[in-house]
Amino acid sequence: MTSANPGTSPLTLHTDTYGPTDADTVVLLGSLGSTTEMWLPQLDGLSNSRRVIALDHRGHGRSPMTPADDASPTVPDLAADVLHTLDGLGVDRFTVVGLSLGGAVAQYLAATSGRVEGAVFICTAAKFGDSSGWVDRARTARTEGVSALADAVIARWFSPGFREQNPATTDHFRDMIAATPDEGYAACCDALSQWDFTSRLGEITVPTLVIAGEHDPSTAPETVKVIADGVDGASYVVLSPAAHLPNLEQPETVNGLICGFLAS
Repeated sequence: MTSANPGTSPLTLHTDTYGPTDADTVVLLGSLGSTTEMWLPQLDGLSNSRRVIALDHRGHGRSPMTPADDASPTVPDLAADVLHTLDGLGVDRFTVVGLSLGGAVAQYLAATSGRVEGAVFICTAAKFGDSSGWVDRARTARTEGVSALADAVIARWFSPGFREQNPATTDHFRDMIAATPDEGYAACCDALSQWDFTSRLGEITVPTLVIAGEHDPSTAPETVKVIADGVDGASYVVLSPAAHLPNLEQPETVNGLICGFLAS
């Protein structure tokens, strides 16, 4: 099996797996501040015909933290974690679905691992704005805690209409964000501060679907479209109403798009 070239030691991540073990594998990689819970509609909706594996990034959910004596991880390091974990599960080839931070990891895997058969990039970017914003957010996480960021993050994740109509769901995911370990969140902010894959998008040659949310303040449709324009033959869809997590705001639509992509 092919591995990424990590700068820190790869870690075995927590996974939730559903579906037939002998079916084609779909790997789900989530947002900064999330756990595998953000993929519940996809774990339900895709596992009738696929082996679906959702992973917690290092320092998130039930995955281990970066060892204290290691440098802060990069996106290639996070990708190496994914491959190392899949090796332990006996998974070689897979389709990757990545959202936000998970979308950055998915881009790197699709371009470099030789193991990705198809890629779905949701509300993500080849470059997430200016690096100073991520440095500031990492500092806040380390000094004030992720709970200080939770309200602002949840306002980006869901459109105002969704938050108004789904207060319990909104509170649940706000609590999930706030429960993210401070250093785990900060370390992934550090990784995003260094991420710029713009000039390498052409290295992604597998079939690709790119999905944006019309009301996403984090990765606006024009930011997401940079990926679609940079990957030869990529399909591009904008969903509305939807903010940064359309997989939760419009789960049936997203599941339908992914299933159609897999079938094709």
